[in-house]
Amino acid sequence: MCTRNTPSLALSKQALRNILTRAGWDPEVIFNAELALCELIANAWGHGQTPAPVVYFSLTRTLRVCVADESDALPTPRTPGRLAESGRGLQLVEGLTHRWGVDPQKRGKTVWYELDFPA
Repeated sequence: MCTRNTPSLALSKQALRNILTRAGWDPEVIFNAELALCELIANAWGHGQTPAPVVYFSLTRTLRVCVADESDALPTPRTPGRLAESGRGLQLVEGLTHRWGVDPQKRGKTVWYELDFPA
């Protein structure tokens, strides 16, 4: 199953939740998937300077969530100071998912993460 969604954060989260709920995923895993999605969309808005990133999901035994933006700048995890108000997003995505990465495109990039179906 593959679905493409609008850049709306609320609609993207709802679509992801619906897909995973219908597939029988655990609510805690669904929450983690939604949180990681929110981070990728926020990064596309802020760092990718893309007001309408393309969001798409694919689901087999593995969930793959992709967010495409128009910036060529590749994301790099940072180590922010203890009191920093930002800079932890990719650490969050890494902690919530099994894998994440970035695929450069002709125009921009696609940042993705994967979650395997819990055994």
